[in-house]
Amino acid sequence: MKESWKAHGLDRPGEVFKGHFGTFPTHLSRAPGRVNLIGEHTDYNGLPVFPMALRKEVRILFRPRDDALVRVRNALAEFPPRDFELSHRIEPYPPGDWGNYLKAACQALAQRLGPLRGLDALVSSSVPVASGLSSSSALVIAMAQALLAANELHLPLLELAEEMARAERYTGTQGGGMDQAIALGARQGHASRIEFKPLRLFHTPIPKGWSFVVAHTLARAEKSGPVQAAYNERAQSCREALALVSLALGGRGEEATESLSYRDLLLRFPVADLLRLGEDALPPLLFRRFRHVVTEAARVYAAEEAMAQGDLFTFGILMDASHESLRNDYEVSSPELDRLVELAREGGAAGARLTGAGFGGCMVALAHSGRAERVVASLAKGYFQGKVAGKALDEVLFLAEAGPGAEVTVL
Repeated sequence: MKESWKAHGLDRPGEVFKGHFGTFPTHLSRAPGRVNLIGEHTDYNGLPVFPMALRKEVRILFRPRDDALVRVRNALAEFPPRDFELSHRIEPYPPGDWGNYLKAACQALAQRLGPLRGLDALVSSSVPVASGLSSSSALVIAMAQALLAANELHLPLLELAEEMARAERYTGTQGGGMDQAIALGARQGHASRIEFKPLRLFHTPIPKGWSFVVAHTLARAEKSGPVQAAYNERAQSCREALALVSLALGGRGEEATESLSYRDLLLRFPVADLLRLGEDALPPLLFRRFRHVVTEAARVYAAEEAMAQGDLFTFGILMDASHESLRNDYEVSSPELDRLVELAREGGAAGARLTGAGFGGCMVALAHSGRAERVVASLAKGYFQGKVAGKALDEVLFLAEAGPGAEVTVL
């Protein structure tokens, strides 16, 4: 990964590390952020997603210790130092504290692997914080890799992804496993359909001539903070809708069990039949949540096929439909996200949608590469003018390249 350290706010990172800890780092752990192209709020329902990794990433310079102490410093002053002991049970910091993502990874590995040696670590990131681009999960993955390397241990890639998806619930957010899986399993130049139970990744090369534009609303969407309750409420609504549809199937004489999943429903019934069943069985709010989940899963497979065929027009239509569903049925968009989507389309995008959990954060748009700069110009003039300028604009409005998955290197 050739990303400049300047993007992380560090000119001489080794010297910065030494300034904190009195010695130089021995390893670098890096984990990318991601942009989800389609398939939103489906992973925690066991249904597919279709993200790609970014070339923006979390980096952790570290050096193993001989004791169980973890000492972590952040290149950004807004994130205070965090020190704690590794153990089977690590008490969390107050809700919303950035250190809980560090502790999440460490507690999970300590519980699984037993006593571990700690490390000194310097964290930096070029992923915008609370942007819907998975800076938090990238931090969890980078920390997990660092701790494993410090102890000369290894877990298979998909096993580690599943372990860290469970681990991140330590922070209080009941998320799925997309972010951890793509951070570890991404392939450069590809988008990846991710399936769950069992976890699997299927890679599709991004066609030449396709460009994805990412734009940040400038409104932070912190799943560890104010957004957490709304996010968890939607996950709970999906579980309630599934239970009621299962009961309705039982009343019709269909085989229905407590273990019935959304995947079971989609394997047994066409989407149109599921929507009729849901409309009959569910109150209006739960039906809207249910409708988003089942139609969004179908859009993932259609989008994957469109990408494989190089069909930019169809992929764009599916992105538009996804945003409409997220706005109207799942109610996770915002005026800022809707405005960015509108401006991207006015600039010539084939399609655009919010990406990530919503409630702020980012939008992603697809354009033919020959029109991508027009899309960027439309967004810069119509949304960011007077708000952001110069180098700072490049951090919140950029062309996204599909990068590789996480890794640890010896310095």
